[in-house]
Amino acid sequence: CTHYLFIVVVAVNSTLLTINAGDYIFYTDWAWTSFVVFSISQTLMLTVGACYYLTFTGVPGTATYYALIMTVYTWIAKGAWFALGYPYDFIVTPVWLPSAMLLDLAYWATKKNKHSLILFGGVLVGMSLPLFNMVDLITVADPLETAFKYPRPTLPPYMTPIEPQVGKFYNSPVALGAGAGAVLACTFAALGCKLTTW
Repeated sequence: CTHYLFIVVVAVNSTLLTINAGDYIFYTDWAWTSFVVFSISQTLMLTVGACYYLTFTGVPGTATYYALIMTVYTWIAKGAWFALGYPYDFIVTPVWLPSAMLLDLAYWATKKNKHSLILFGGVLVGMSLPLFNMVDLITVADPLETAFKYPRPTLPPYMTPIEPQVGKFYNSPVALGAGAGAVLACTFAALGCKLTTW
């Protein structure tokens, strides 16, 4: 019972973390920076919960099921926000499903090898989610148009964003998110696997 409760708690918290992941479209000065941060946060939340669920049941396919739980929770929550007049696109939320499928594939293809799940699965999720995230974002409304349609309150001086020097570090937020995500997701996959032995 405790294990199943934990799965629900992690899924709810994953949803809470990711529910505003599309909100960075309003902050046009920080769009690329925020894209990287949100991609990594979603990658890690998906990985830890899905690996826990996957190793707890031992059944390939449960990682995808976990991602489906996150998706449905987010649809419900974002639907409520959308009803209040907040501009959300539902196309954004299924971004976790294909990455979770890769996690399942890594577990199934290596005959339920936990270490392969951590290494291969973690890298696959980390590298794929920013890519799927960007593909999804291409399908939503133009960020500038949305930002002007739904203006934010004026920020105080200390909150005013500085124009980021994107080109001086990495010119691709997908590449930066994928690189950082691939490294960090392995750690979180290991954590998810470890949680089944507490």
